[in-house]
Amino acid sequence: MLIHSAGQLLTISGSSQRGHALGDLGIIENGAVLIEDDLIVAVGPSDEMCAIYAGEETLDASGRVVMPGLVDPHTHAVWAGDRAAEFEMRIQGKTYLEIMLAGGGIASTVRKTRSASLDDLLAETRPRLRRMFAHGTTTAEVKSGYGLEIETEIKMLEAILALDAEGPIELAPTFLGAHAIPPEYKVHPHGYTDLICNEMLPAIKEWAVSRRQWAGDRSQSPTTNNQLTDLPFTDVFCETGAFSLEQSRQILETARDLGFPLKIHADEFDNLGGAALAAELGAVSADHLVVTSEEDITALGASSTVAVSLPCTPFGLAEGSYTPAKDFLDANCLLAIATDINPGTAWCESMQFTITLACRYLRLTPAQAIVAATLNAAAAIGRADRIGSLDPGKQADLLILDVPDYRHLGYRIGGNLVQTVIKKGIVYTLYPLPSNS
Repeated sequence: MLIHSAGQLLTISGSSQRGHALGDLGIIENGAVLIEDDLIVAVGPSDEMCAIYAGEETLDASGRVVMPGLVDPHTHAVWAGDRAAEFEMRIQGKTYLEIMLAGGGIASTVRKTRSASLDDLLAETRPRLRRMFAHGTTTAEVKSGYGLEIETEIKMLEAILALDAEGPIELAPTFLGAHAIPPEYKVHPHGYTDLICNEMLPAIKEWAVSRRQWAGDRSQSPTTNNQLTDLPFTDVFCETGAFSLEQSRQILETARDLGFPLKIHADEFDNLGGAALAAELGAVSADHLVVTSEEDITALGASSTVAVSLPCTPFGLAEGSYTPAKDFLDANCLLAIATDINPGTAWCESMQFTITLACRYLRLTPAQAIVAATLNAAAAIGRADRIGSLDPGKQADLLILDVPDYRHLGYRIGGNLVQTVIKKGIVYTLYPLPSNS
């Protein structure tokens, strides 16, 4: 199929954009893109492409923006229940500790998720994923982490695999057993760290090896260093009240030695050194990064670890501090953005709204925010070789926006500019293209 007459075709070519190079959209005015099966074959000016591929089925973009599908590289999209009552408590001035003492916080979601069946989790999560897809997210990372014991953690990972198989949104699983200290280990937190390292990580590896199908078209054979290539990411919440820097190192080094690719939550409230640890260990990403030190930012800039900002989280908490994006760009970092969709602080299913916040509070231009939500976001889940841009050979994940200029992303607030989603070459039309927009 030849999609032609795009007012602006955003190709965003390459594998990532570092530092102040962020924001190169590779715009082709009156552009066209040819897709065959699930791959992009060619891009170029519409006049040339229509002449070369005259016999192809066509889709007229009618002067609208055509761009890569959005990638959400940090989500907690699988959970049971909600915490709407806690939101009201926060508005009324209750502190996080008071909410915790009343049985709220992450422990509330853990209780509900532990008691939910797999079918319950699937039923609750599907509508969230549908809304994410309708707002243009074609690929998302999804974490476990509301079980905090092996049975429920595997149940959550099973849900992620089942939902990925259902599609159309594509999911990248992450094991986040180190999300919080479960209530039964509050008096012995180091015991839970040992449990993760000695029992949970080996069990997750054994489970993952038996469930290779989630790896899709990636190699299923061991690499030269005898580490499996099809394990989920392992993540840890390195933060005061969660896991110390020492505990985080223990968990991530154990995971690395077992062959897991690494991620880390760091510097949401306190700077413990988690971002520098991520850079040292070669983590794929370090996420949150609100209070990251200059030293840690420099370490990220010298590494291949992607810095992922989650502006919906401070917005959801009505906090005034956001990721200092300019400092990260000055340090030549790879910067991406994500929703952090979760039931406690940021129930946001729209990467478009995340772009809006990134423009206002991270002070990114719309072009920078778009690259951070596509190509660099794909790098933050290790998939920039196949999604995130409109390069020939990459997966045919595209959006048609019902606007003539990409800057409407970021400029407009709270709506949905996506008219058509194309995922792996399959067209999902949200509403028909009118003759005049």
